[in-house]
Amino acid sequence: MPDQDIDRSTDAARPITRSRSWPYLLIALLVIVADQVTKVAVLDRFEPGQRLAVIAGFFDLTLLFNRGAAFSFLAGQDGWQRWFFVAIAIAASGFILYLLMHHLHQRMFSFALGLILGGAIGNVIDRLLYGQVVDFLLFHQGSWYFPAFNVADSAITVGAVLLILDELLRMRRVRATT
Repeated sequence: MPDQDIDRSTDAARPITRSRSWPYLLIALLVIVADQVTKVAVLDRFEPGQRLAVIAGFFDLTLLFNRGAAFSFLAGQDGWQRWFFVAIAIAASGFILYLLMHHLHQRMFSFALGLILGGAIGNVIDRLLYGQVVDFLLFHQGSWYFPAFNVADSAITVGAVLLILDELLRMRRVRATT
């Protein structure tokens, strides 16, 4: 192959090295640690269903368990979903690592992937240790309640928002150059 086919002036053409992935893997690790430390603290201090008002009428700490996925999807099943969600999270983590290794030159994209990876692994740890995910952050207003969630869920959500933002900014840059 002729060398002129590759624009070597761009980050995308540089060889991908594992050493460039460490900041994003560190982000994933920090999410996992923060997630597990907060869950252990709540498990040690709360009984299931117990609530502590942090901001009266708006935000409580509580101990709830979710055998399902987001918004308790499949939570009422007889247990098979535990391994189903573990398998999905492991496959997704592998895909995220693949994407990360091939897009290290895209900082926001890689940061978002690090957040999502850490969140996915944090919830897998729960499923493996407890058979369900530990949730403890509860926002509510009057009789309305947002489903309880945890640090891992928060990291996944922020990561997903950053992926969308990254794509919107990428599309804007492409339009600006055409």
